[in-house]
Amino acid sequence: MHDFIMAEDSELWDIICDGPFVLTNNVGDLPVMMPKTRKEYTDGDRKVVEKNFCAKKILVCVIGPDEYNRISASQSTKEIWETLQTAHEGTTQVKQSNIDMFTTKYELFRMKNDESIQDMHTRFTSIIKELHSLGEFIPMNKIVRKILSILPSSWESKVMLLLKQRTCRR
Repeated sequence: MHDFIMAEDSELWDIICDGPFVLTNNVGDLPVMMPKTRKEYTDGDRKVVEKNFCAKKILVCVIGPDEYNRISASQSTKEIWETLQTAHEGTTQVKQSNIDMFTTKYELFRMKNDESIQDMHTRFTSIIKELHSLGEFIPMNKIVRKILSILPSSWESKVMLLLKQRTCRR
């Protein structure tokens, strides 16, 4: 989501993370700010308001009906984003728990006896993608070594050949 929005406009991501720009006027000599009325908007103010609406529209357009029901009471893009984050990632503790769970799945991952290489790779990739979505990145060389280490013994000669080729290239 972040990359999609950043490709659209980096200011939109700021609005989502920090909340909408609120247009204000100074009230006399006092250090008090009052929200502007629509009649007081300048052309620049209208562009700012348009950015707020655009950020909200992007978030609303990329979610499904279940998420829409979840965020429909939210007033700002920041509220929408925080609601979606909590729903999908959970709190910090839930996120860390998920990272721990998928890290354990990665570490204990084994190929099943009746499983094809393709099915094993699909299961393995799913774990890697979950970790990635939680902000955990495993280096590609570590992933390759893991896959090579879990292949059945019938693949031993192929694994040795691959490892030999790799060390020759260095």
